[in-house]
Amino acid sequence: MRSLAFGVDMTYCVAISLSDGLVLTSDSRTNAGIDQVSTYSKMFRYETMPDRSIVIMSAGNLATTQCVIEQVQRDIREGHDENINSFKYMSDIADYLGDVLSSRIRRYSEKEQSGFSPEASLLFAGQIQGQRSQAFMIYPQGNHITTSDHTPYLQIGECKYGKPVLDRFLTRQTSLIDAATCALISMDSTMKSNAGVGPPIEVLMYKNDSYSLSNLHQFEAENPYLLEIRNQWGIKLNEAFDAMPRIPN
Repeated sequence: MRSLAFGVDMTYCVAISLSDGLVLTSDSRTNAGIDQVSTYSKMFRYETMPDRSIVIMSAGNLATTQCVIEQVQRDIREGHDENINSFKYMSDIADYLGDVLSSRIRRYSEKEQSGFSPEASLLFAGQIQGQRSQAFMIYPQGNHITTSDHTPYLQIGECKYGKPVLDRFLTRQTSLIDAATCALISMDSTMKSNAGVGPPIEVLMYKNDSYSLSNLHQFEAENPYLLEIRNQWGIKLNEAFDAMPRIPN
């Protein structure tokens, strides 16, 4: 059994990159064994400079991701030559985060804890003035990818259950509010199929060139809107299924 210090983060996070901005969604559940379930926010917001807004979301080993976030915050506080405020381009910040993540994973891997996997991944999104908003997925090895016109979203954690609804409805031209609704349905589908993912759910909508991360919504398990989304989606799916043509006899 892994200890809480090495908790397994069975989270689900999605970053959606749109013509109008970004929609970022994460859950807050962490498992460190069948009888140890805790909640930790997986979304970290940075508005430390007037020319940029940065968000990091994490999935994977809790010890690893907490140390990565602490390193990022320490580099800002101490004015390190390389920190998220010192780079001119989003891709350079993604490289920096990849270096921090991969070095932490290597350090833990060298200890070779029995039954311990230090791997983690990050979603990084935001905007630097004069550039378009972007989202990146950073792998445990430190490399990264970004979104495309054909796939305007990125996922980490328990991805498979929430992917179909994103594929069916999202395009670059989807509005922020519609994409946020789609992300919540994707999250609900994931929670329905995997008990390791759960509330509180955080949804952030970022409008291009606003440099504000204030449009954040947090939904507890019994939030009326979250319950209504779940209820209505279930009703509509049942109605669609009932309307499907049956296999001919």
